[in-house]
Amino acid sequence: MKKNELLQILIGVFIGCLLISNVLAAKTFEVGSIVLPTAVIVFPIVYIVNDMLAEVYGFKKARQVIFLGFAVNLLAVAAYSIAIALPAPEYATEIAEAFSITLSSTGRVLVASFAAYIIGSLVNAYVMDKLKAKSEKHLMFRCVASTLIGEGLDALIFISIAFYGIMPLSALAVMIVAQATFKTVFEIIVYPITKTVIKKAKTLTE
Repeated sequence: MKKNELLQILIGVFIGCLLISNVLAAKTFEVGSIVLPTAVIVFPIVYIVNDMLAEVYGFKKARQVIFLGFAVNLLAVAAYSIAIALPAPEYATEIAEAFSITLSSTGRVLVASFAAYIIGSLVNAYVMDKLKAKSEKHLMFRCVASTLIGEGLDALIFISIAFYGIMPLSALAVMIVAQATFKTVFEIIVYPITKTVIKKAKTLTE
């Protein structure tokens, strides 16, 4: 495998997980008294791949992939909206309603999602790149630190915009901390895979 071929795979995984997580975000689940969107089971992969892109290909390339993901996500939202608006046959009314509930989003949630994704992802890649510029050592620290900052901003922006005024501030704070912590712990758990992919990528030719 060549370096450019790996880049194509990483882009596919990045955008695929982004789109999946946006659909999963329609449902929440409860752990004790903490409520989290089910997207947390997939979305951390977006930040892990983000780390790989920034570490191996640099901030400029990571930024291009982030904006590509944004464009594809925007296309998906437009396609969902058109599909929901198209009239369904009478025998499929219940199916159409379920489809609409799953794939439709309020304007507030869309703004929250897009803003959180762009800012969180760009900051994650930027921090990863800047830490690497200071030292090639301590890969795990770079991965965890960039994810903690990026995911923290992502959670803060999304949850604040999407749920402010709907949930008590105390509940919002718990949700923000829990979501950022969960995703960062996910990063730590799968770090051996991240490290292996990065080390392998750096040995590949163009």
